[in-house]
Amino acid sequence: MKVVALISGGKDSCYNMMQCVAAGHQIVALANLRPANKDELDSYMYQTVGHQAIDLYAEAMDLPLYRRTIQGSSLDTGRDYSQTEGDEVEDLYHLLNMVQEKEDVEAVSVGAILSDYQRVRVENVCVRLGLQPLAYLWRRDQATLLSEMISCDLHALLIKVAAFGLDPEKHLGKPLADMEPYLTQLSEKYGVHVCGEGGEYETFTLDCPLFKKRLVIDAMETVIHSADAFAPVGYLHFSMMHTEDKRVSIPSLHRSLLWPHMAYFDICNIHSCLKLGLA
Repeated sequence: MKVVALISGGKDSCYNMMQCVAAGHQIVALANLRPANKDELDSYMYQTVGHQAIDLYAEAMDLPLYRRTIQGSSLDTGRDYSQTEGDEVEDLYHLLNMVQEKEDVEAVSVGAILSDYQRVRVENVCVRLGLQPLAYLWRRDQATLLSEMISCDLHALLIKVAAFGLDPEKHLGKPLADMEPYLTQLSEKYGVHVCGEGGEYETFTLDCPLFKKRLVIDAMETVIHSADAFAPVGYLHFSMMHTEDKRVSIPSLHRSLLWPHMAYFDICNIHSCLKLGLA
């Protein structure tokens, strides 16, 4: 199927794109929601930190990028979701509807792993637009998933931290591969979600096998959002970035080598699983 990929810049949205390609789908466009006037928006739905660099993804992947400013807020926060004027979910609806008007898309790549809140709302939008959600990371073991992302040459860094044991001054900007052992320790000691599904941290992807060019940070600054003594919150603000050509060409993606678990999804796609209540 022809797929539009919802991207935030984070590892999950990028790795789900890789899974879509491994499953035989074609990424034909990118889509992103950005905050209006600040680095980050308090949202139940969207990662917005790092949004200044999202335009470079179009250049890195040589694909059209569609963006919309988030105008709504989290109004309907119940377990289920019904179309609600002024809710931030409707911004996603309008964004994907805009993509439909320009591109021949059949499905949406979604990097959801654990959040039923996100899953329900994305599926609501997709059903209304006649699109199929592809969420290949859904409910996968997080430790296995994180290790797999790193081994598959997804290069990301921590762009936000907000948990006990994570220090903005110490851990922001660290490569995800370098942080994996420490995140595993935090998970074992304190129950931290190793993929950050509890909001412990967020990432920004600089390179992956789907990129024709890599992203390079020229200048950035650390912003302390909350100086809490136990769980300080901080994030990186990218003030200057660019893309550069890769020196070594990336070989074609081999399903059996990089994504051995994909056989399951070849038989049962995530949309069917959700409808049957299996996911």
